[in-house]
Amino acid sequence: MSIANRVTPLVVKLGGSCLDTLTEDWWDDLAGYGRVRPLVLVHGWSKPLKRLSARYTDPSAVLRDRYGNQSRWTTPEVIEDIRTVSAELGKEVVARLESRGLTAERLIGSDGLVGAGEGERWWWRGKELVELENLVGPITKVDASLLGELRPGHSHLVTPLARNGAGQEVNTDADRAAAAVAAAAGAGDLVLVTDVTHLLIDGEPVSSITAEAAAGFRDRGATGGMRKKLRAAGEALDGGVERVVIGSAPVTELLAGRTGTVITRA
Repeated sequence: MSIANRVTPLVVKLGGSCLDTLTEDWWDDLAGYGRVRPLVLVHGWSKPLKRLSARYTDPSAVLRDRYGNQSRWTTPEVIEDIRTVSAELGKEVVARLESRGLTAERLIGSDGLVGAGEGERWWWRGKELVELENLVGPITKVDASLLGELRPGHSHLVTPLARNGAGQEVNTDADRAAAAVAAAAGAGDLVLVTDVTHLLIDGEPVSSITAEAAAGFRDRGATGGMRKKLRAAGEALDGGVERVVIGSAPVTELLAGRTGTVITRA
């Protein structure tokens, strides 16, 4: 296929907090896109991990670095638990796609697809900054060639683990991983599916916003998961993605701008 005739991929991040609330109609709608556009899914795992063990619901399982960013405290045991819940989640997602006529394959980011840099070492524990070993790291590269041929009718599901320079398998933020994959794959759109309907600013839903304004709110008032989503949106747009949409509705509704929040460069 020539560059002029190339159909740009659609990248969809499936939030771990909302995966089990997505209806059959939602999956039907997604599969409709997958028949006409290459489809790459990146999944989270927050709720499945909490169901696996009560220790993941404990506030101490989440760390905050000196810049205010949150991260799951990740040890080798946590990596294994992530792999366990992701394998089950992957089977379910692949089955849903295949039952709707798409072919699907699962890729683990740490198998060469996603590379990570050195992670933050200083984290708040109570009122004290302490040095901790935490197997997390910022994404530094995505080898899109490992996605193979991106074509309509065939979908990929990416588990956003990564490999750092020391060869360690590390945890990465799924939203930012989706942004990096979207940029590397030349995606036109990135959809961040979550459990909230819109970005809220001063309590009001925002239907559209520029990347610059979104970054301003991210640094001024956004917290938790939304702060990471806004950072991911900016990184995707900087990487060449045309628009990012955040919301909880079917992909058709989100891309049409009938609900959710659309973020563009200008």
